[in-house]
Formats: sequence, C-alpha cells, structure tokens
Amino acid sequence: MISEIRAQLRISRPPEAGFAVRGFSSERGVPVRVLLVEDDSRIAHFIQKGLTESGYVVDLVADGIEAVSQVASTAYDVIVLDVMLPRMDGFGVLESLRQQGQKMPVLMLTARDTTEDKVRGLDAGADDYLTKPFSFAELEARLRALLRRGTGEASAHLRLGDITVDPVSHVVRRGDTVIEMTPKEYAVLEYFMRYPGRVLTRTMIIEHVWQYQFDTDTNLVDVYINRLRRKLNDAEGRIIQTIRGVGYTLRPAQ
Repeated sequence: MISEIRAQLRISRPPEAGFAVRGFSSERGVPVRVLLVEDDSRIAHFIQKGLTESGYVVDLVADGIEAVSQVASTAYDVIVLDVMLPRMDGFGVLESLRQQGQKMPVLMLTARDTTEDKVRGLDAGADDYLTKPFSFAELEARLRALLRRGTGEASAHLRLGDITVDPVSHVVRRGDTVIEMTPKEYAVLEYFMRYPGRVLTRTMIIEHVWQYQFDTDTNLVDVYINRLRRKLNDAEGRIIQTIRGVGYTLRPAQ
C-alpha cells in the first residue's frame, strides 16, 4: 500500500510563480499552521512536503502523546491525525484535545475503510475522515474546506462567464443547468477554473489531476478535454481553447 500512496502523493506546483499561495489564511494574511500526526515516515514526509510547497507551515510528530503535548504549547489552525499511532491512538488524541476545549478542525486518516472507525472518529470530534490511499489533491481540498468552515468563510465558488464550480460540493453549473461530471472530469475543470486565462500544459494537468509523471505518448488529457467540451456545449473549443503545441486555456464564452 505504501507504493500506491507514494504514487498518488506526487506534488504538483501551480502553473506560474506569483499566484496566491493556497496555504495562506485569507482572514489573517498569515500562513496556516498544520500539525501532522503520522508515524509512517514515508507517508508523513510526502504529506509534509506537499503542504509546505503549498504554503502551509507544518509541524510533524509521530506519536499520540507527543501530539497532545504539542497542541498544549502551540496554536494550530488544523490537525491531520492518523488513527494508528504509538503510545496513544488517534481516537485517544482527539478525545483528549476535545476534553481540553481545543476546537481546531481535525482531519483523520485511516488505512481501514470501516464504518465503525468513521463513526467512532466523528463521535470523538473529528471534522472529516480520509481513507488511505488518497491523492494529495484530495487531502489539500479537504483541508481547505475545513478551514473555510472553521472561519465561517463561504464556499468560495469559482466563476467564469456563466460557468460556476463549487469546490466543496463539486457541483458544476452552466447558467442554471447542473452538469454531471466524473471525479476526474471535475478535477480537470476545477484546475482550469483556478487559473483562468493561463495556458496549462498537458504535463501540468497530468501531474495535478493524476499525480504521476507525464508520459508523452498518452492522449489522456485530450480525451478529458473533449469530454469537458461536450458537457459544456463547447464543441468549437471557444471556452477550453487549444494553444497548439503548448496546451489549453480556459476563457469565458463570448
């Protein structure tokens, strides 16, 4: 399973320097501070690397007792907490923190996709649950949603022309019409919506959405672009425009 997680946790960078860093708090204008509690060093360092590159400040601890101690001495905006930990498991950590009145959002990680574990975690005070293996993009999206929820910030819909994307519910609309999309179709469109007018190469799209290195022989991106064009009623490519020899860009419908 480690190899699968390693493959999925490849980190993708924004397409161009100078964009707003995702890890910065819109409310305070300072980096979001994350406590990552994970005893598997390989998984922990992949997550830590990705969050750091996205602008978060990340402290890493490897056991439950240390996690409780760390929270007592440092203020965190959000905690990423594994269930299976030495000395004190994630459930015990969470119960201890909530009993102390700590109210920061907590995203729990588990290798066991069982309803019993999820119910126990949520009952203990977890705000969300993520089952391994997972993509880094999903982990980061869930953290953003928790941080918005914690500050009362709106869901920050992405809009371009008459296209609207909700990053929390993953609902896509064109005008008043809801457009059904697969998870990967949605991920490609959201990536474009976050960087409207910017040219995204096939390599960027592959690494961001699928989290693996680009194979120059694959037409995977082109297949998904064609699917999106059909669903957006963009057969002539006026919304998702082809930049020949480079990639694609998203522009509002004329």
